[in-house]
Amino acid sequence: MLPNRPDYPLRLTIDAAALADNWRALDRLSGNASAAAAVKADGYGLGARRVVPLLWEAGCRTFYVAHWAEAAELLDLVPPESIVVLHGPLTAADAAFAKLTKVRPVINSLAQAQRWQATGSGLCDLMVDTGINRLGLAMSDLGNPLIAALDIDTLHSHLASGDEVSPLNEVQRGRWIEACSHVPHRRAALANSAGIALGSDYHGDITRPGLALYGGVPCAALTQHIRQVAQPEAQLIQRRTLQAGDTVGYNATFTASVPLEVGVVSLGYADGYLRCWSNLGTMRAGGAELPVLGRVSMDMTVIDLSVAPDLAEGDWVSLDYSLPEAAASSGLSQYELLTSLGRRFQR
Repeated sequence: MLPNRPDYPLRLTIDAAALADNWRALDRLSGNASAAAAVKADGYGLGARRVVPLLWEAGCRTFYVAHWAEAAELLDLVPPESIVVLHGPLTAADAAFAKLTKVRPVINSLAQAQRWQATGSGLCDLMVDTGINRLGLAMSDLGNPLIAALDIDTLHSHLASGDEVSPLNEVQRGRWIEACSHVPHRRAALANSAGIALGSDYHGDITRPGLALYGGVPCAALTQHIRQVAQPEAQLIQRRTLQAGDTVGYNATFTASVPLEVGVVSLGYADGYLRCWSNLGTMRAGGAELPVLGRVSMDMTVIDLSVAPDLAEGDWVSLDYSLPEAAASSGLSQYELLTSLGRRFQR
């Protein structure tokens, strides 16, 4: 008999209470609208099968994914009718899957509308492009008979600049209202996390928070409402002493000026801790700050243990990973910081 599979020396702690509180805060800030949840990209990297039940328990009743395979992974957790696939039916097989399971497709084009109707149609959502120029039906196609034949639950659009003061926000809102006046629908949606903070004119009937659910703060107005959810940690795999003049890592980008205690942490760019953290990042043990020394490698990062004399091999250190601050330090977006965390993290 084989022994149990060993765990990776990486873990990602998810604060379930903070996740639920973030959803409740965003639902409250959505006013008369109901907050849904974007759980695409494996729940923004935290594990969709982990976060969906927590959000359901908190009161969320609509979940947005990007791909049909993501929807399939959630069918045993929540009612299929509560799952919506943003990218729509790309093939006849996608449309058939939606029809069979009652997962709701978002129709993004006339071709998708035709594909959906070829299966016998049914309840769907519609995405209208009002200025982001990604997915979505062109405004000029709103009057097409294929669209008139759809049974639309939610008419969506998506803000391009909801996280900043931009005249495009009002332009898009006006086009969204125009689309709503032309196309019969039950509900309307425009606001993502940042869009919620723009106020009730942007809320419609349902909002689609994503980043802020998981501890991201896309705009200053949400700062006081959002709690950190994800805390990555890694194990120390070696402790060693450098002498003055010793260098660390590839290309010797750090040189010790005095004898120095350092540790090798089992974490690297293969785990989403990217090379931009080289000589920049900070880890912590208790209250001690442990700066990153040298370049981040694929599986290892070296940290300064000068102020942590008792830290030993096998002990855990945590990453400084409050998303707004980590984004400002690294140059990565808060979205990238979450979704790049690798599969080797035990969630």
